Amino acid sequence: MSARRLSKRTAPVSVKAHWFILLAVLFALGVALAVQGYMHHLAGIADDSVPGSGSAGTVPAAVSHGSPVVDARGGSVRTVGPADHTLALTFDDGPDPVWTPQILDVLRKHHVHATFFVVGTAAIDNPDLMRRIVADGDEIGVHTLTHADLGSAPAWRQQLEVQGGQQTITGMTGHAATLLRPPYSSENDAVRDGTWTAMRAAAAQGYLTVLTTKDSEDWQRPGVAAIERNLAPSGPQGLILLMHDGGGDRAQTVAALDSSLTKFENQGFRVTTVGDAVGIASMREASAGEQISGTAFVWGIRVSDFVITAISWALVAAGLVTVIRAVLVVGFAARHSRAARRSRGVGSSRRRVDVPVRPEITEPVSVIVPAYNESAGIEAAVRSIAASTHPVEIIVVDDGSTDGTADIVEALCPPGVTLIRKENGGKPSALNAGLREASHDLVVMVDGDTVFEPETVHALIQPFADPRVGAISGNTKVANRGGILGAWQHIEYVVGFNLDRRLFDVAECMPTVPGAIGAFRRDALLRVGGVSDDTLAEDTDLTMSLCRDGWRVVYQDDARAWTEAPASLGALWKQRYRWCYGTLQAMWKHRGAVLQGGAAGKLGRRGLGYLLVLQVLLPLFAPVVDVFAIYGLVFLDPVRIAALWLVFLLVQFLMAAYAFRLDNERLRPLWTLPLQQFVYRQLMYLVVIQSVVTALAGVHLRWHRMERYGSLRVPPAA
Repeated sequence: MSARRLSKRTAPVSVKAHWFILLAVLFALGVALAVQGYMHHLAGIADDSVPGSGSAGTVPAAVSHGSPVVDARGGSVRTVGPADHTLALTFDDGPDPVWTPQILDVLRKHHVHATFFVVGTAAIDNPDLMRRIVADGDEIGVHTLTHADLGSAPAWRQQLEVQGGQQTITGMTGHAATLLRPPYSSENDAVRDGTWTAMRAAAAQGYLTVLTTKDSEDWQRPGVAAIERNLAPSGPQGLILLMHDGGGDRAQTVAALDSSLTKFENQGFRVTTVGDAVGIASMREASAGEQISGTAFVWGIRVSDFVITAISWALVAAGLVTVIRAVLVVGFAARHSRAARRSRGVGSSRRRVDVPVRPEITEPVSVIVPAYNESAGIEAAVRSIAASTHPVEIIVVDDGSTDGTADIVEALCPPGVTLIRKENGGKPSALNAGLREASHDLVVMVDGDTVFEPETVHALIQPFADPRVGAISGNTKVANRGGILGAWQHIEYVVGFNLDRRLFDVAECMPTVPGAIGAFRRDALLRVGGVSDDTLAEDTDLTMSLCRDGWRVVYQDDARAWTEAPASLGALWKQRYRWCYGTLQAMWKHRGAVLQGGAAGKLGRRGLGYLLVLQVLLPLFAPVVDVFAIYGLVFLDPVRIAALWLVFLLVQFLMAAYAFRLDNERLRPLWTLPLQQFVYRQLMYLVVIQSVVTALAGVHLRWHRMERYGSLRVPPAA
C-alpha cells in the first residue's frame, strides 16, 4: 500500500468527527478519573462510632428516645427493636479479605447469622465475600458507597452514596437491601439534624435505618476482654450489637466474637440478623432492571479502576522514556558537537590522529529555489544566496505563481540566476524541474521563504568530502522570533529539531533533511527517482529514500538558514498538521526499512522507532497526562504533583539551555518555557492526534500553504 493510498483506504470522516471522537475519549477519561477520585479519595473508612455533633432540634422524640430500627416511610415515624433475649449481631465497614472470612467462619461454627453493613468500595474489591455472605444465610445492609458522613453531605451526595451502595449490592448478589446504617451513627440519642435529614431522604426511597444499642468499641482495639464486656447484656432486653469486620486490624474482634457467642448461648440469648430480630424481610430478589443497572454500575467502577491503573503504569513508562530520551539526546548532542569541533579544528591545538583530514569542497553548487506565491520573501531569499562566498548557480522554479513572484525574480537579474516558469504542479514537481536544469553535481534545495548567510552554502557542503554522504541537513533558524509565539518556535527549532538532528547524525538514522536547507548529491537524487509526490512531507520522504539506498545523511550545525515561522496559531496549526500528516505518510511508506539491513535498517529500527515512540505515541498520550495532572491536583497531593511538574520543567530547561549553548544562542527566550508547557505543547500534541486520526480515518489532506509576512532579514551571524 503506498503512502498516497494510505490517505484513501477508508471512507472519509469529517474533521468535526475527529474532534468529537477526541472529546468523547477525554470525556470518558474524565469520568473515569472523577469516579476513581470520588471512590478512593473523597472519603474513607475511619472511626465508625464518633458521637454526632450539632443541633438535634428537628429530630422527633420518637427517634431520639425510641428503638434502634427507625421506619420513617410514608411521613410517619415508627421505631422497633429486638424482642427480649434476642441479639441482632451487626458488622460494619466490610467486607475485608482478611477478617470477614474469619468472622463468617466463627458464625458458622456457632450456627448463627448476622447482618453485614457493607461499604460499596470494599464490596467491589471483594465480590466473592459478598456472595459468600448471602450463601451463608447472612444479611446485607447498605453502609453507603464510600463511608461518607451522610449527616454533613449535601442532598445529591446523600442520594449518590445510598443508591451507589445499593447498586453495588444488587450488582454482586442479585438482591436488593432494605436496611441502611449511616456511617458515624451510633445510638438513638446521638442522632442530629443532619443525620435525621439523611434518614428521611433514605426512607423516601424505601429504607429502614438501623442504629445501635450496644457498641463493642472494637474499633478502639481495647483488648478481647474489654470487647466482651462491652457486648455483654445487662438484662433480658433485646439489643442490636455493633462490631466491625473492616477498617483495620480486627483480630481482637474475631477472638471476642467467638467467646461472646458461647456466653450468649449459655445465657439463653438468641443471636440473629436485624431482619429476623424485628420480623421484617430485609432483602428481596432484585428485578431484572435493577440487576442490569447494578451490574453496569459495578463494572463501570471496575473499568475506571483498570483505566487508572493502566494510566498510572503508562505514566511511569512515559516518564522513563522521557528521561531516557533526555539522556540520549544530550549525550549524542555532546558527542556530535565534539566531533564537529574536531573536524573544524576548533577547541584543540593538536589534531587527533584518528580524525581523518578531509579535503575542502570548493566545487560550484546548484541551488534550487521552488517558489509558489513567494512575492513577500523571494527577493531576500535570492539576494542572500547570490551573496554566498561559495560559487553557486541559482535556479528559481516558479510553480505557477499568481502574485508576481516570477516577475520579481526576473527584475532582479542577478548574475548566475536561472528562472523557470511552469504550470502549478506542486513542490516536488518544481524541485524535479530544477534538478533537471542543474549543472553541477552538488545540489542545495532551499524554500522560497528562507535566507542564507554568506558562508552557509560553503559550510553546508563540506561533509561531502566523505563519499558515503549523500545528503546534509543544515541548521534552520527562526527569523521572526519576536513575540511569545515566535519565541516558542525558536525554542522548538533549537531544542526539538536541532538536538534531535545531532542524535540522528551520530546514530546514522537521519529521517529528515528540511526543505528550508538541505544539500544533496545529484546522482543520489537521480538514483532514488528524484523528489516523490507520494506524501505531503516530500523532504522526509526523500531523506528516507536516500537512507534506504545506502547513503549517509548528516547534520551540519554551522550551516545556518533563516526562515519565516507562522505568526498566528491558525497558521502554525496548518503548517504542523501538514508536517505531521506527511511524516506519518512517509513512515508508512518506508516501514519496510525495519526489516532491512545496513543503512536502511538503521533508519527503520532507530529512526522510525524514535519517531513512532517520541513523536507519535507520546503525544497521543500527552492529553491523558494533562488530565491526570488535574486529577492529581484535585484528589491527590497537590504539592507532590506541583513538585513533579517543576522537576519536569527543570529537565526541560536544562536541555534547552544546553541546546542554546551548542547553537551559541542567548538564553533570554527561555523565560517563555513554562508558558510553553501550558499552551504550545498542548497545541502540538493536538496536531499529532488530529494527524493520526486523519490518517486512520482515510481523509485526504490538501497542501496547506503558509502565509508569508515579508519579515525575512539576515540577522547578525550567531
